[in-house]
Amino acid sequence: MPKTDERIDLYIAKSADFAQPILSHLRKLVHVACPACEETIKWGFPHFDYNGAILCSMASFKQHCSFGFFKATLMEDPHGVLNTIGKTSMGSFGKVTSRDDLPSDKIIKEYIKEAMKLNDAGIKMPVAPKKAQAKKSGKTPPYLATALKGNKKAAAAFEAFSPSARNEYIEWLEEAKTEATRDKRLATAMEWISEGKSRHWKYKK
Repeated sequence: MPKTDERIDLYIAKSADFAQPILSHLRKLVHVACPACEETIKWGFPHFDYNGAILCSMASFKQHCSFGFFKATLMEDPHGVLNTIGKTSMGSFGKVTSRDDLPSDKIIKEYIKEAMKLNDAGIKMPVAPKKAQAKKSGKTPPYLATALKGNKKAAAAFEAFSPSARNEYIEWLEEAKTEATRDKRLATAMEWISEGKSRHWKYKK
């Protein structure tokens, strides 16, 4: 049986009507992917702990919900769905107003299991995140520059982006922990850039 907390039942019941099915669904997915997780309330909203550390959390607001992995900046993100820009109310999947705004159940469970592995390995959040270091340079890495040279449409769109928009792509690519993950992100980035889309275009409404 899942280790549930009655305070979370109450939290969901008090949330807006649109939020209740979203939160209930996310809660169920966490328990399916991580049967050993424990529910609790921290800082006023639901959290899920696993192996002595925070795994993920969820929250509801007036017009949206959020779901976040505590160690999102350390995760591989092979599907390019994580929002890792700062700790905001947007969470890891951006502003969620319906289940349609969420990645597929399969992807969410895949990411929950990856977050579990980080906790199992005892990995802690670094004092100085890699992302912060990437922001200081803002330089286009050679592999991205090469890809842009081979795609005039993408190159023009990238040049037209604001410095912060360009840096969001650079940070995402530079945070990849393996060459295979970086190549997947690069392919996705080139597709989105060619269409004039920012890194987080999915969450901008």
